[in-house]
Amino acid sequence: MSARPKAPHRHERAKFLADGGMETTLIFHEGLDLPLFAAFTLMRNAEGRGQIERYFRPYLELARDRGVGFVLDTPTWRASPDWGERLGFGAKDLASIDRDSILLASDLRAEYDSESAQVLINGVVGPRGDGYQSSTMSIDDACVYHAPQVEIFARAGANRVSAITMTTVEEATGIALAALESDIPSVISFTVETDGKLPGGFTIGDAIAAVEDETDGAPLFYMINCAHPSHFEAELGRQPQWLSRIGGIRANASTKSHAELDNSTELDEGDPAGLAERYRRLMAMLPNLQVLGGCCGTDHRHIAAIADACVGKHVH
Repeated sequence: MSARPKAPHRHERAKFLADGGMETTLIFHEGLDLPLFAAFTLMRNAEGRGQIERYFRPYLELARDRGVGFVLDTPTWRASPDWGERLGFGAKDLASIDRDSILLASDLRAEYDSESAQVLINGVVGPRGDGYQSSTMSIDDACVYHAPQVEIFARAGANRVSAITMTTVEEATGIALAALESDIPSVISFTVETDGKLPGGFTIGDAIAAVEDETDGAPLFYMINCAHPSHFEAELGRQPQWLSRIGGIRANASTKSHAELDNSTELDEGDPAGLAERYRRLMAMLPNLQVLGGCCGTDHRHIAAIADACVGKHVH
C-alpha cells in the first residue's frame, strides 16, 4: 500500500478546488458515450484512462496557478455492484477499476502536488440507486453494501472517501461507518431538491444531525452537491447550528430541478459569473467551507470563476 499524505483536519480552513461536472462535460463537451452516466467505464482501456487524465488537467493546472489545493476524485460514482451489474461489470471488474482509479489519481498527484497546492485523492462512493430519489436501505445494509469499495480505496492509498449525491440518512450513515471500519476519513455530501430538502423530506440540518448521532460525529465534514445554490441558500439560513459542519459545495450550473435536468436533451451551462457570486456569498455564510467545486453542467470555466471570486487571482 502506498503511503497516504495526511488529510487536513476537520477544523483546518485551507481552501481546495475540485472539478466540475465530470459526466456532463464528457458527454456534452467531449461527445463521449457514458452508458447510465457511468464514467468508470472509461477505465477499461488506455484510451479511456487518457480521457480521464485530460479531463482533470485543466482543473489541476487551475489549482496550481491559484496556489490552492485540489481534491482529485476517482470516476467511480457509478462503480457499485447494482450499477456495475447493469453495465456488465462483476465484483472483480469493479475492484480492479477502483484500484486503477486510485493509481491514475496517484500519477496525477505526483505531477501536480506541491507544498502550496496539495492534491488529495478522494475515492468517490455513489448511491446504490438513483442519485435523485430516496432509497430504502437500512444503515447496516448500506454499510455492508458499500464497505468493499471503501476498503479498496483505503488500501490503495486514497486520502479520503466521499459519499456523493446522498439522498438518505441511512445510506450516508452506512458509508461513514464503513469508512470508520477501514480507518479512512469520510465526507458526506447530500443532494437536495428545489425546496432545499432531501428527496425524502429531511432538512439538511436534520440529515447532518442524524449522521452525527449515529457515527459519533465521524465525518470530516458535510457537503451539498448536485443542486443550484438558489435551491438551498434559504434553507441553510434556517439552520445556523449546523453551518460549521458544512465544508464543501459542488453546485449545479442550472437552476432546473432534478426532474427537469433528467429530461433535458441540451446542457444548461447557467452563468459562471453568477454562480461564482453565489459561492462568494456562501463563503460568508459557511465559516468552515473548504472544498469549492461543481456538479452537473459546470466545467473548468465555472471553477475558474469560483476561484476568482473565492480564493483570488493567479499567484504566478
